Formats: sequence, C-alpha cells, structure tokens
Amino acid sequence: MKFTDGFWQMRDGVVASYATELRDLRLDTDRLTAYAAVKRVTRRGDTLNAPLITVEAHSPAEGVIGVRVTHHAGKRNPGPEFGLPGATGEATATTRRENGAAELTSGPLTLRLSESGAFGLDFLDGEGRLLTSAGAKGTAFATVPDGGHHMFAQLALGVGETVHGLGERFTPYVKNGQVVDIWQADGGTSSEQAYKNIPFYLSSRGYGVFVNHPGKVSFEVGSEAVGQVQFSVEDQTLEYFVIAGPTPKDVLARYTALTGRPALPPAWSFGLWLTTSFTTSYDEKTVTSFVEGMADRGIPLSVFHFDCFWMREYQWSDFEWDPEVFPDPVGMLTRLKARGLRICLWINPYIAQKSALYAEGAEKGYFVRTTDGDVWQWDKWQAGMALVDFTNPEATAWFQSKLRVLLDQGVDGFKTDFGERIPTDVVWHDGSDPERMHNYYTHLYNKAVFELLEKERGQGEAVLFARSATAGGQQFPVHWGGDCWSSFGAMAESLRGGLSLSLSGFGFWSHDIGGFEGTPDPAVFKRWLAFGLLSSHSRLHGSSSYRVPWEFGDEAVDVARQFTELKHRLMPYLYGAAVEAHRTGVPVMRPMLLEFPQDPAARTVDRQYLLGGDVLVAPVFTEDGQVEYYVPEGTWTHLLTGETVTGPAWRQEVHGFDSLPLLVRPGAVLPLGADVSRPDGDWLDGLELRVYAPAGTGDFTRTVTVPGLTGAPAATFQVVREGDTVRVTSDTARPYTVELVGEDALRVVRD
Repeated sequence: MKFTDGFWQMRDGVVASYATELRDLRLDTDRLTAYAAVKRVTRRGDTLNAPLITVEAHSPAEGVIGVRVTHHAGKRNPGPEFGLPGATGEATATTRRENGAAELTSGPLTLRLSESGAFGLDFLDGEGRLLTSAGAKGTAFATVPDGGHHMFAQLALGVGETVHGLGERFTPYVKNGQVVDIWQADGGTSSEQAYKNIPFYLSSRGYGVFVNHPGKVSFEVGSEAVGQVQFSVEDQTLEYFVIAGPTPKDVLARYTALTGRPALPPAWSFGLWLTTSFTTSYDEKTVTSFVEGMADRGIPLSVFHFDCFWMREYQWSDFEWDPEVFPDPVGMLTRLKARGLRICLWINPYIAQKSALYAEGAEKGYFVRTTDGDVWQWDKWQAGMALVDFTNPEATAWFQSKLRVLLDQGVDGFKTDFGERIPTDVVWHDGSDPERMHNYYTHLYNKAVFELLEKERGQGEAVLFARSATAGGQQFPVHWGGDCWSSFGAMAESLRGGLSLSLSGFGFWSHDIGGFEGTPDPAVFKRWLAFGLLSSHSRLHGSSSYRVPWEFGDEAVDVARQFTELKHRLMPYLYGAAVEAHRTGVPVMRPMLLEFPQDPAARTVDRQYLLGGDVLVAPVFTEDGQVEYYVPEGTWTHLLTGETVTGPAWRQEVHGFDSLPLLVRPGAVLPLGADVSRPDGDWLDGLELRVYAPAGTGDFTRTVTVPGLTGAPAATFQVVREGDTVRVTSDTARPYTVELVGEDALRVVRD
C-alpha cells in the first residue's frame, strides 16, 4: 500500500507519523524498549498532543531479532497468531550500551539504535557489516481517508540487492519493483494473485524478513520508495523478524526452525501420480483402463488420484462415493491397491447445501456464521455451500471423522483443494479476527487433515496435495502450483512460482504436468513431462481432458517411461535431499541463489534450478528444443550423455524430447538405485555410487548418506579424491559398485 505521492508529498488524505527522535530507552538483559517521538522535541510543550511510538526488540530464537512497533497498545487482538514452534521462550539475546548506542545481539545478528540524532535501527551481521536499516522513515504509522490506521516499516535496499520469496508468486522471480499483497486468492498462475501467500522475503545480501501478521500485509518492494522494502498492516501494532544468514541456506534454516520444518513425505509419494482429471467422464472401467494402459506401456505408476466427481454433483463435500459411478468403492480400491498403487482423493472444506452433511453441520454449529447469526453461504463453486469452522475443535473432529471412513476404505492421502476464498464479513467460533482468518484458514484446514493422516497412518506416511498455504504451512507437504494453462508460458510461470515458494521455506512442490486448463500440444506435454518428473513430486492432471501419455503420441509414452525410471534411479539421492529439507528447511528444488549466493548471475535466474544440491535442471520451454541456461563455475557433466560443459558461462543448446540440460556438479557423488519400477524399493540393492571427477576438479572429500524409507541413515559412504586416487569407504556390508565419471587416469580404491 502506498502512502506517498512521489518523494515530496503524501497522497490525498494520508497523514503519516514517523519515529523521529528517541525520548526514552530501557534495556533489560535480553530486551530493548525504545520510545520515539514523531517530531523533534525542543521544549516541554512539544511532548503534548502528539503520539509516541513504542519500539520493542527481542529475540525469539538464535540469530533472529524481532521488532514490535506499536502506536496504541489497547487494541484488542482476538487472533489468530502464527504458531512459532521455534520460539524457545528462553533468553537468546544480550544487550549493551556503548559509544552512544544501544545494542541487542542474538547469535550473528545485532540491532543497533543510536541514542542521539535521527531515530533509526541498524541491523549488523556477525562481522559488524550493515545488512539493512530502518532509517528516517523506517518506523511509522499512517491514517488514510477511509479511517484506516496502518503501521508500516521500511528496510533499506543496498545497491544491487535483490529480493525473493513472499510465497508462490508467478510474477517475476526477483521481486524488486513489485507491489505484493499477502492475501489469499484463487487466481490461477497467470495473475499477480497467489494461493500461497507468505509474509517472508529473502535478500541476496544474506538475511531474511518475516512479518509476523497472519492477515493482509502489503509489501512495496522498491515500488514506492525505490531504495526501500516497505511493509504495512492495518493495525495498531506491527511485528517483524530480521533473520540472520550469512548464507541464504542459513536464513531458511533459521526461518523454518522458527515457523516449522517440513514433515518428511513417504518415499512412495515421489513416484508418478495419475488422475482422472477434473470434469472428464470416468468410472472404474476408465480408471482401470488408465492403470492397465500405464502398465502395458511400461510406465511405472505409484499413485492414482480421484478428482472431484468421485462424489455426486452438487454435493461436495459429503465424502461419499457416487453410487451410480462407483457402486463398489471398497472393492475397487482393493483391486487398485493389489496392483501396488496408493490412492488419493480430492476434498475441500466446503459443504454444499444438498450434501447430507449440511443439515448435520448446521444443527451442531460447525459452520462459519454471518454477523446476524445465520450460516454463511454462497453459490460460488457449490450451490449453497457452507464453510467448516476449524476454529471449533468439535467441528474439526467432525470433519476428520468423515475422512477417517475413507481411510478405512483404503485411501492413503488427500488433495486438500481450495481454502483461499474465505469471507471477512463473518463470525468465527473462537472469536478470531475475520481479516486475519482469511489467510490463516488454510493452515487450520491442512493441519486438520495432515494430523489425521499422521494419526491413522503413522508419522512419515502422511501426505497432502495442497493448493493453499500461509506461513508455517510447509509443515504439511506436499503443495502444488494450482491452475495453470497448457502452454509453454504457463510452464515457465509455474516454475517461477515454485522457485519463489522454495525461497519461502517450503521443501516440496509439484505442478500439473501438461498444464491444467485446456489440452496441451504434444510438444508442451513432452517437455513438461521431463520438468515434472525432475520435480520433488510429479503428477499428471488436467481439467477437461485426460493426461494419460498415449493421448499425446507414442513418443510421449517413451518420454514418460524414461523420466519416471530416471527418477526412480535417483531416489537414493532425492530422498537424501528430502531428509535434508525435513531436517534443515533447505528445499529439494533449489533456486540457483541458494547454492551459488556469491555468483551475481545465479541470483536472478528463473528458468532453471538444482534438484538437491548436485543436479542442475534447465527445463526446455520450446517445441524445437532451443534452450538457454547458465552454468556456474567448474566443469559439469551431463547426467544422460556424459558430455561436459565448463562455467561460468551462458549456454545455448538444442535438445530432443528425450533430453534437457541435466548437469551434475563437479565433485558430486550420486547414489543411484537399481530398481526402476518403483520409488520406494530397497535402494541398497544394487546401489551404484557415481563419482563425478572431471578434469580440473581437484581433490575433494564427500560424505554421502543413503537413507532408508523412514529417513534414517541406511548406509554412509566417504569418497576422497587425492591426486589420481579416489578412495571409497562405507559402513555397510551390502555390495555396491563405484562408477568414476571423469579423468581416465583416476583409479578407485575401496577400503
């Protein structure tokens, strides 16, 4: 939200008050409280009839400093609040006064406040270097013509500094120059709206900022004051956390420790998912033909998903199979699971008036109500639909009980669709602020379903396919990119969204292979197959047309088979990256910035990524196979062909549908499985360690851990190159092979 009219003037009717002069300062052992006047005080009379801004600084966790700015402290806050599982409650900061300044330090991060001159907050790294600052207009509030009261802050941008994250945003990957409103919306992938709005950004200078407000937060990223990131909330209080690095990985580790680390999805969920699509016609015969068609063509399939019309029309959700289409659901699921498949069902948190559950929920008070006390309803999406009130524990348990019946039938997971269009003119069971609940609702919805799955299936076996999220939602994977068109442009915008979400603390991400709306051209479908199967999770799904590969020609079948089998071979490596995401918050799909923060070219690249830490993926967005991508420093090796390319350099290449730039980092050791038929096999059976030591790599030491299906280490290998010798040691008695890719003169020694 903009308050100024250029540099000199305010917008009509806007009155802004800025923290200008420090009037009092209190230091506790682990907390700093400052009181700032909004004008220069030259005489006692200046203290009258004027506001005072209270600024409190504290540290909820090591390397994180919170700043809470308040105008009027008496405004009631009915919630909700973001859960911060990493806020220890212990003293993690120290304070001191020195050389005319007060400081609060937490780990490698220091806030400094000068006790004289203009009011301002400086944030310094562990070496004393300035990261960012809230300067002369950096701590403020404003009133606007409609009577609204907004707290806002500005943090300075350095020359060349880039801003990333803020959720799954399909606009340009670098957020500089953009206006970003943190407000859930069902807007597809081709607009400025987003399904997953996260009030957190990551700076290329090695710090992050999280605005601790679950309602609407408006960011002006160098788009009002061009050298500042401004963020504002309509409230009397604004709290934000500055999060230390020094690397982007360190920032994400601290941020996800604070807001919650991603759960580890089950290994089977990394295989290929196939769906009925949305409005297509399907029954058990259709489903069986799809499953048999995949098997007959040698395309491994792990999960089958039933979309909305597994239930009767006008009755979403009643959580009952349409008896005319699926007369024997238990038998059908038993038959599908006998083929080794897992089952996923589509759900949403809305209860249509025609559903038998509507009367039950209305009678028991399980739905959100209007300010007049009526059940809130509308006809968008489902006729007369009501909204389950997850602030009511009884309503949550009721909703879970309906899903438990489906789990007992053999369902393994749920696609938790929707959760964005949440009204603000309503009353919640627990009295929550409707404006805050608009964004936060999805968190309660996904949490309810995920926790049910964990309870019924066990920890490590729960998986969602969720569309909406807010901060902390990364705890309930997996999330997918929502409704995109079936085009190369939509494929690229989907990737931009995924990269932004990855830099917002989300470890796992997927998208609809081939696009959702429309029917993809075979070229789009085949290119998207490679991209989709080199993502953390991979799903074939459409709207009005099927996504079975043979609908797009024999070559599409071959491409689907090739890249599904490749993903299965990569599973020992990929699941290791998944375990890392679970333990550290570093995502499986990594923007180049994460691995190469010191490389200026890597900061802005948005058409490629690293899958784990060692495999560079550059999807092809053209029919003729032309692709342009960036190679960081070193000699990289193509995973499929063994060819080498040397960086730093931009490359232009042409690839067939069976290929794409897929490069392995110099010095990498990839553990590859032998079983191409499934993602969750015995990865140590026939394991191959592929050591990449091209010319010029030099000596290196790599430790590689192959996890088991629970994520616990199954085997650990140490690979050391010294001169012309590569020495491999391990803690497993299971046989394995070592393949050396690189200089011919090298020899392998196994201890």
